[in-house]
Amino acid sequence: MTTDINQVELSPATAVKNNALISRLIKPLELISAALLTVIVVMLLVGVVSRYVFSLPIIWIDEVVSISFLWLAMLGSAIAMHRNEHLRLTLFLQMMPEKLRNFVHALALVAIAAFLLALVHPAIEYAQDEWFVTSPALNIPNSFRVSALAFGIISMLVVLATYATQTVTKANLLAAVVVVAVMAWLCWKFSSQLTDIGLYNILIFLVILVALCLVAGVPIAFCFGLGAMCYLAFSTTVPLMVVIGRMDEGMSSLILVSVPIFVLLGCVLDATGMGKAIVDFLASLLGHIKAGMSYVLLGSLFIVSGISGSKVSDMATIAPALFPEMKRRGHKPREMIALLATGAAMADTVPPSIVLIVLGSVAGVSIAGLFQSGIVIAGVLLLALVALARWKARHEKMDDVSRPKLKVIWGSLLIAGPALVLPFLIRSAVGGGVATATEVSTIAVLYAMVIGQVLYGGIGWKKVYAMLVETAALSGAILLILGTASSMAWAITQSGVVQSLSQFLTTLPGGVAAFMIVTILVFLILGCLLEGLPAILILAPIMFPIAKKLGIHDIHYSMVVVTAMNIGLMMPPIGVGFYVACRIGDASPDDVMGAIWPYIIALLVGLIAIAAVPWFSTVAL
Repeated sequence: MTTDINQVELSPATAVKNNALISRLIKPLELISAALLTVIVVMLLVGVVSRYVFSLPIIWIDEVVSISFLWLAMLGSAIAMHRNEHLRLTLFLQMMPEKLRNFVHALALVAIAAFLLALVHPAIEYAQDEWFVTSPALNIPNSFRVSALAFGIISMLVVLATYATQTVTKANLLAAVVVVAVMAWLCWKFSSQLTDIGLYNILIFLVILVALCLVAGVPIAFCFGLGAMCYLAFSTTVPLMVVIGRMDEGMSSLILVSVPIFVLLGCVLDATGMGKAIVDFLASLLGHIKAGMSYVLLGSLFIVSGISGSKVSDMATIAPALFPEMKRRGHKPREMIALLATGAAMADTVPPSIVLIVLGSVAGVSIAGLFQSGIVIAGVLLLALVALARWKARHEKMDDVSRPKLKVIWGSLLIAGPALVLPFLIRSAVGGGVATATEVSTIAVLYAMVIGQVLYGGIGWKKVYAMLVETAALSGAILLILGTASSMAWAITQSGVVQSLSQFLTTLPGGVAAFMIVTILVFLILGCLLEGLPAILILAPIMFPIAKKLGIHDIHYSMVVVTAMNIGLMMPPIGVGFYVACRIGDASPDDVMGAIWPYIIALLVGLIAIAAVPWFSTVAL
């Protein structure tokens, strides 16, 4: 999922955390965010019970959830700013000399501040305009909901300003301010000329500027926001309030409410040890056969992914439970991490997949259909990895490994049984149309909390509070990307470039096959550079209409896109997920780089099969 991108550690964030002013601001925000997330979960559970048990839908619940959700997203974004947890690319920064790196870091902070400062007035104006729009059930002005945007932007600006003054030298900060101010003045000075060059502004602001921001370590959400804002401000007459409006629309879909709830579910899974119970059961069942521990690792990723929906959570749960035993049996650390990384990429289409939920929301594809198809697609990739793992284990020594007694297997099954029920509950409920992804996520959290409390040792209140705040911060970082990417996608669409690109791609020699090849290459490359959500948000509105025009099934195309993107995420030397796996496995990327390529090739073979045979994607529908 979304924490698959490295975070910058260029200066001591503890300086900010110890600042009294920021602490006084952040602690109440954390408390309110935890309360809002609790309200969302409770309200959704009440709605599910009322609808399905008593056949009495409570119409105002959706409005309460909608208000709470946008406030949670914006407060979570401010908390993520405080924790330095906004997702960003640091690969290029780490290659720079220290002096240049420090200046570029200052430049990135000033660019973010400029973006936030430019949006303060439009956000306040947007909230004022929404006062005349009332909600149908609660009959209150919509300003109560959208004022979260202005509050969150101002909060992030305060946190950022304090962080910058405490972690960047005055000389670098002043130089960065001058550079950003001069660049903005030049764009404003020549805005009439920029307007005259038409679509070339897309290349200047939405490609080159965004790419430069990525290289400078600007968080992805702000890269997209800066690109869209500069494009609208300097080459069009569209007011900046449009950016706020598109952010509101991109972050407010009720379908996306399942994102923080599934993030919370992953935290519960990790805290209760339910994931480890599943791993222990599979180890007792398969660990005694040749390549057995590799099968256990892949099978655990497949099952646990169906609970947490997060690649990082999956890898962090499974690696500590399996790696010691795998090392004892002679597995090399680099092979283990290579299998862990590619296994996480394989399992990302297993529901509940946050990427699939977002894709369904953005591209208008059935989430239930995506969930049903995702299991089959993950199964195809699983078979490819299993075949390779078995071939690599042909010389594995099994002399000192004995088959566990049936009593041991049965005991581990009893312990893991309640946890094993959860992924099947999620998939069957959504796939069968019994409940939406959002409703199922709340039921899954309640189930995990109760089972974890009764059977797996429970969770203390302090831990629960910490999980709620952690979920708010991570969700805020994810949802802010969705909001700014939505504004960037709107700018691209309004420019007319989509129509030109559509005409070009639909007339490619080779038709559907050529378009599929282009799709795979584009998403492999973007998967290397960006985490899945940004790539989907930017390209889905462009690529999916073209695929539909060519007669490609939307579920089939979705599976090709997501699979290619996940493989790209783990492809060295750029794939950011690859470095996260190395960090979790505590190994040098240089050592793992050579070992991962056979597994990447196995996944690519599976991807080609998925693209060439639509039946894999549609058989479960």
